[in-house]
Amino acid sequence: MAVYHSEINVRTQGQGTLEITDQARNAIRESGLKNGTVTVFCRHTSCSLVLMENADPSARHDLEGFMSRLVPENDRHFTHTYEGPDDMPSHIKMALTRSAEVVPFAEGRLLLGTWQGIFLWEHRTAPHSRSLIVTVIGE
Repeated sequence: MAVYHSEINVRTQGQGTLEITDQARNAIRESGLKNGTVTVFCRHTSCSLVLMENADPSARHDLEGFMSRLVPENDRHFTHTYEGPDDMPSHIKMALTRSAEVVPFAEGRLLLGTWQGIFLWEHRTAPHSRSLIVTVIGE
């Protein structure tokens, strides 16, 4: 088995999902590997990763809206608010989702479902620079 690492740097525009499927595909291509798995790992505690529908943006908007209702800003019970009202909610949203996604690939192609994409989910209101580590393992 061979292992290949790379880093993806993403600039977000604030809260919302940003598709990074093509960056994962690029890492597989750069690795030269044909079959295996690709892991994308988010190095932050206020954003996350999610596999989600990539055809109709309303599915992602509904998910984002649901999460915002589930974990609202300005909850009077939060004490970790040093960076603003979105501080603690962003950490909770990250904890409820995932910091990594693992996707198999064969013949150099991701084996995602027809409507699946890999998304960085920014939970903070302000734009941020995000670092993702991509590890490709295979043959």
